[in-house]
Amino acid sequence: MDKLLKKIKNCKECTPHLEFRVRPIIAASPKSKIIIIGQAPGRIVHTTGIPWNDKSGDNLRNWLGVDKETFYNPDIFALMPMGFCYPGKGKSGDLPPRPECAPLWHNLLLAYMKEVQLILLVGQYAQNYYLKEGAKETLTETVKNFKNLSPKIFALTASFTKK
Repeated sequence: MDKLLKKIKNCKECTPHLEFRVRPIIAASPKSKIIIIGQAPGRIVHTTGIPWNDKSGDNLRNWLGVDKETFYNPDIFALMPMGFCYPGKGKSGDLPPRPECAPLWHNLLLAYMKEVQLILLVGQYAQNYYLKEGAKETLTETVKNFKNLSPKIFALTASFTKK
């Protein structure tokens, strides 16, 4: 898996589409027990290179009831965005994650993670990609219908990020 993570961190696939430099952000281990699949790094995360290293990450860790040391232990949490690089700013917030990343890298990463007990899909892009027809019309409906998902998958809205 180390070779794969190195390939991802050196990926230049989206270079022509990104306003800022390419900087893939990921944390994972073959021993990861919980995978958090979110949208894409924001500007602060892009700058620091640390996944969920912003207010939304503080709120997510608080919601999960875990400290930073636990959260950033890749043997416990894999932090795997739909788009690995900051996509830039749009008219009403950050642009959507680049569509190349998940099909290019996710299955390869998941193949290494044999000890996963839970996958948290945070937000619309992760839910639509992984749940396909199981995703409802809105995030709220998808979350309300969590009992219809695989026992390993739990869908979240990003509402925990707003305070």
